[in-house]
Amino acid sequence: MDNLQTIIDDYLDFCENQKRLDSKTLRAYKIDLAQFSARIAKENVSDISTDILERFIADLHRSYKPKTVKRKLASIKALFRYMEYRDYIAVTPFNKIYVKFREPVLLPKTIPLTVIEKLLSTIYIQREKAETFYKRRSALRDAAVIEMLFATGIRISELCSLKAENVDLREYSVLIYGKGSKERCLQIGNTDVRRILNEYYSEFQKEISCCGYFFVNQCSRPLSDQAVRRMIRHYSSLAGVDLHITPHMFRHTFATSLLEADVDIRYIQEMLGHSSINITQIYTHVTMAKQMDILATKHPRKNLRV
Repeated sequence: MDNLQTIIDDYLDFCENQKRLDSKTLRAYKIDLAQFSARIAKENVSDISTDILERFIADLHRSYKPKTVKRKLASIKALFRYMEYRDYIAVTPFNKIYVKFREPVLLPKTIPLTVIEKLLSTIYIQREKAETFYKRRSALRDAAVIEMLFATGIRISELCSLKAENVDLREYSVLIYGKGSKERCLQIGNTDVRRILNEYYSEFQKEISCCGYFFVNQCSRPLSDQAVRRMIRHYSSLAGVDLHITPHMFRHTFATSLLEADVDIRYIQEMLGHSSINITQIYTHVTMAKQMDILATKHPRKNLRV
């Protein structure tokens, strides 16, 4: 068999049924490989030379940011490794291609703690002042969502897919299924967060039981990530916060705050569900920036008159 599209279809089937990749990874592979097949316009794998691949890579660099190019190439390299494994080709042509990436170091965007305090206070005030039963329930649910984001550093996708059975409000633990179906268990340590989660669960127990998810809307459906984003924008506006806040910024703030409190980075890696310590180390750059501010403003040398 030499037909590229047939091999791609077989490979995606292999990824789903044998490698057991999750649906999001499969969708990304499908998009990347469809784009690859369309751009190189070759029906047979034997027609794909290193020159063609190098031109394709150059085209990717012109169209996308380095991080995106890196991900797309990883998808294509995996396809060629599969073809080599199945003996569709003798050896992958990527063995003869050198690709170097210069990815800019983008520091994680965090939320000032004063802003988080203001945001949470606004939600609780809205709950107290709610004129209708519906608005009061919504504010309660919204407070529980924001508290959970900040208390655990959970990803928005993980929060929205969190099953009720994986939230233990007796032991105050949350079992999270992260990227690559990796499990991690986090504790809810703060008493205020525990209280609001208990109140939310008590109020929304019927809707939660109906759909099986922990965070739900008032129509008994799982909360979507778009709904959470709208929620954050709504309360940011009410609180008069100019900063554009995303759900992922709570995760960054969670990690950075713990690192600045001298928590071992390996504990933070485990709580975030990172597969490698190298991923977590991006937060050390933020801490270094904090150190610079401390040393510039607090060090006694600035008061010496020489």
